[in-house]
Amino acid sequence: MFVTDTVKLIEVFCFVDDFCKEVESYYASHPLPAGLTPKHAAGRRASLSESEVLTIVVFYHLSGFKCFAYYYERLILRELHSFFPGAVSYTQFLFLARQACFHAFLLAQARCSLSQQTNHYYIDSKKLPVCDNRRIHSHKVFDQIAATGKASTGWFYGLKLHLVTNEQGQVMRFLLTPANVADNNHQVLGYLLSGLRGKCYGDKGYLTTLFEELLEKGVHLVTKLKRNMKNMLLTLTDKLNLLKRGSIEAVNDILMSVCDIDHTRHRNPLNALVEILSGISAYSFLELKNTRFKPARLLA
Repeated sequence: MFVTDTVKLIEVFCFVDDFCKEVESYYASHPLPAGLTPKHAAGRRASLSESEVLTIVVFYHLSGFKCFAYYYERLILRELHSFFPGAVSYTQFLFLARQACFHAFLLAQARCSLSQQTNHYYIDSKKLPVCDNRRIHSHKVFDQIAATGKASTGWFYGLKLHLVTNEQGQVMRFLLTPANVADNNHQVLGYLLSGLRGKCYGDKGYLTTLFEELLEKGVHLVTKLKRNMKNMLLTLTDKLNLLKRGSIEAVNDILMSVCDIDHTRHRNPLNALVEILSGISAYSFLELKNTRFKPARLLA
């Protein structure tokens, strides 16, 4: 038996509704391309607004449910029907969720922009398999979207979620790529670290030739070295902070277990993208008390 946190539901809706109004106001004077404009059946608008659709998909990751169909039919259509009187059938809602994909992306970006600039960051990637390895050759849903890649646990077929977090566990940047894109890809690093200032700590996979270029832009990328590389002098502060890189692993674990963005049962890539984006947004609504990973600072 799940106890619904209606206070959190109202908090999510208030933010999402204000956000959607700002987006609507902006694009009233900056029209979207024809392909991104929502289409409504028979010229009628949906009974659920975009803010309600986004609230439902975001709150799913905060509700404790692990099956979206059960969550929607059990919680939204029954216990929370008074909050969403215009709720449609489950099949129709999946169609509305696909239409809200662009707004889900903007929402996730907006929530990340609220994260605090701390000058200490951690970078990592997480695998998002879209099917079991035994079904790779017969998998069609993510055809020409996903790819085969290798993680620390072995080969998989799917996507990669690249993250940059601050010392408080807040997500600063995120990026989705096919699984065969390297962590130290120049475009990936350029996007993830753009606009940041300070030091960013990563594992050996982030060794790059962009070190000097990033340093000129104000980002000092600190990584571990491979065995066949010459030793590099690091300050004691940097060595200690490299040991605390596990804070971003805690963020990944919460995204995968609590926010449940990782599963292999998607039937439409747009619905999968909405679920991943809404999971990242939901993570930002969690009350994080990550005080164990404060960066080391030596006293003068």
